[in-house]
Amino acid sequence: MRRMFGFLIGILVGGLVGSTVALLLAPEAGEKLRNEIRARGEGLINDIRRAGEARRIELSQHLESLKSPHTD
Repeated sequence: MRRMFGFLIGILVGGLVGSTVALLLAPEAGEKLRNEIRARGEGLINDIRRAGEARRIELSQHLESLKSPHTD
């Protein structure tokens, strides 16, 4: 759990640093760049949600397999 939390913090910090650098070095117009960054940010959030949901399903299935009686 601790590693996952650290990984998510790393993604967030990396995204913020990358966005800041992109804004400072961007050759495009401000409005166009903001729209592109917004779209990428939304895509990243959706990716994180999908990964979290997939992990939740995986863990739920594992929990159910642990709850079921074992027939040896």
